[in-house]
Order: sequence, then structure tokens, then C-alpha cells
Amino acid sequence: MLGEVRQRRGVNQIICVGRAQGPDGALVFPTRWEERCAALPESNVCPCRTLLMDLLRPNIARLAPYVPGEQPQEPGWIKLNTNENPYPPSPRVVEAIAAAARGPLQLYPDPVATQFRKLAAERFQVGADWILPANGSDENLTLLFRAFVDPGEIVAFPYPSYILYETLALIQGGCPQRLTLRPDWSWDFAATRAQVEQAKLVLVPNPNSPSGNRWSDDDLLALVPPRGVLVLDEAYGDFADTPHRAELLRRPEAARIVITRSFSKSFSLAGIRLGFAIAQPELIAGMQKVKDSYNCDRLALAAGVAALEDWGAMEENSRRIRASREWLAGELARLGFEVVPSQANFVWCTHPSGEHQAIYEGLKRRRVLVRWMRFPGVAHAPGGLWHGLRISVGTDEELRGLAGHLRDVLKELSLSPA
Repeated sequence: MLGEVRQRRGVNQIICVGRAQGPDGALVFPTRWEERCAALPESNVCPCRTLLMDLLRPNIARLAPYVPGEQPQEPGWIKLNTNENPYPPSPRVVEAIAAAARGPLQLYPDPVATQFRKLAAERFQVGADWILPANGSDENLTLLFRAFVDPGEIVAFPYPSYILYETLALIQGGCPQRLTLRPDWSWDFAATRAQVEQAKLVLVPNPNSPSGNRWSDDDLLALVPPRGVLVLDEAYGDFADTPHRAELLRRPEAARIVITRSFSKSFSLAGIRLGFAIAQPELIAGMQKVKDSYNCDRLALAAGVAALEDWGAMEENSRRIRASREWLAGELARLGFEVVPSQANFVWCTHPSGEHQAIYEGLKRRRVLVRWMRFPGVAHAPGGLWHGLRISVGTDEELRGLAGHLRDVLKELSLSPA
């Protein structure tokens, strides 16, 4: 047995043999676990797993964790599944990181990121007290949940969209509410009005993921909750034909809007982890209260400053990606896919056959990774499941390779266009 009951100092304890956790190499559990462990059959399931899950907060124990896209560790893949930028960052950014690495790493970084906030504020024509840097824009999302959402409060978001929103709501103990989009990815305001009006946070990726569509300012302003905050997740904003520059924050009705930005996508810095929020100073001050003291390290801040100073390098990479995006959308259409017009660095496509899993697996066998995504619980979708393929825009060489492999997969599955 992996678990057995022993008597120690007059108290029944459960010993999980073979799990090093003390001087005798055993885990010691309270007596209330005796019955549970004794009932377990001999197997490779350790009774400590049940204990550890029971120690978690109930909403965490029930939580299905967010699963990032696959990251193969060996070379030779065409990797178009996680919306990374296929081009390297500005050489000035690399030089700044190297210089920071030779600097005083034994000292903490600037806790308020003074230089970074000043430059970001200039780029977006706001004051420095409107800016809050973070360890990726995902940390800004976490800070928003910490600062604004109490257990049981409603958190609303479009569906399908970024699935991390639901995970963060459940971690916080909030009540996630899916605002199901129409088949053309537009809003059904009549159906979702009650959820928006009750929400503490409404989170909207704009452009949306996985679809890549961008919503109008009027649509977004209609989603500001009367007693809450609208979060516009602009991780892909620099890839829009008319890039975002926080213009919406200058509208008088936008006092309760927070914009989150990322350096992972357009600035080619997914490996650094840096993002920032833009909002009214009162909202930023509230978020500052719940952040880690030194949430952005010296290397990340140096990279961010250099990236903001060499803004033109980012714009050139974004221009190249937009051109490649158009080619990819046209090629997918020629292969028989339906493609949503995208304003991001990826495209969402569906095949009339619905054989998205088979297409994904066929590409993967050929060492090509795309994202096969499924969104259950959508009444207007066949079988209640909205699904398709999200394909990141890579280099032109990678996209030509994808197209060639995709033709072979479609032919193999007898799905080639007539």
C-alpha cells in the first residue's frame, strides 16, 4: 500500500510511504484521512494527492487550468499556434537588454518604472500617472481582478474570446458570464444587456481572439458597465489597419475604461514578459495597491524603454505582418476555407467539412503547428460547439510551407476544393 496508518505519540497518522517529506522520508497526514486512504486500492495513485487537492480553496480545486499553446522544444517546426511575432525585436532592444544584464543586477529595479512610464505616456498622449507597467499584459488582467472583483461579482466577456478571462474570474471567486457573439462575431446587445449592467468587469479583446475582428468605438462604449469597469485588451492593437493609440480614453464617457497593452506581439518580446495598462489615474492608483513591489525586472524595463524609443522598428514589423496576413487569408480562401477578415497577427478559418481536428492533426504530423480551438455551449453552432483553426501569421517562407502542407493534408482527407 502507498498509504498506511501508524501510531505516533498517541495520534493516528497516515503515512504516504516513498514520498520524501521529513527525516524518515514519509508524508504525515492527519487522522481524518485514514478512512479515505484505507479505501484506496493498491495502485500508483498516491493518497497525498487527495489531501493536497482538499487543502486548496474549493474554486481552485474545481478549476480547469488555462492551457497555453504547444511549445515544441526541438527545432524543425513551422510554429503558427501562439501568435508570436516571427521577426526579432529591434537591435536597440537587444543592446539595451545586454547592457542591463551587465548592470547592477544585485539591486532592485525602479518599483514605479519612472522612465518607462514617461515614454509610454508620451506615445499615448497621456500623463505618466495614467500608466502601470506589468509582467506581461496578463499580469495587468490579474491586477484588475484583484483590485475590482469581490467573490460572487459578475465578470463578463465575449464568447468565443480569450479563455484566460474565465480562468481569472474563477480564481478570484467571481461569477464568469459569457456574452455569446453572433455567428458573424458581432454583439447581440439585446441578449447580453442584463449581464453587462450587472458586471463589475467587462473584458473585451479588441481585436478579438480567436477571430481577429475589431469592433467599433460605439460598440465598445455600449459595453461600459454602469457599476463597473470596461477592460479593452489591446494585445493585438498594433496590427490593425489603423492601429490603436488609446483614442477612446479621450472620450468623455470613457472614465471607467482600462486599456491593456502587450510587448509580446508587435514588439517581438514574448520572451521578456512586459505589458502595461492605461487608464484614469484613480484607477491606476487602485491597481498599484495590489501589484507586487517589483513586478517588472531590470531587463524587462530596459527592453521596454528601448522598444518605445525605436517605435519605427515595431511599425515596420507590423506592416510586414499585415501584408503577409492578406496573402494568408487569400490562400486559405483558395483552399476552400471561410476566413474572418482579421485586424490581428493571426486569422481564424473554418472548413465546410468541419474536420478541423483532422486537419490540425495532419499538419502536426508534418511538424506544422496551428491552434485547433473549440468553444462549447454555443446554441447557434452545430451541436452547440463553435470550433475552427487559428493560424498565426509567420514569415512568408513559413506561410508558403504551411500552404503546401495544408494542400497535402486536404488531399489526404479528400477535402480539396473542386
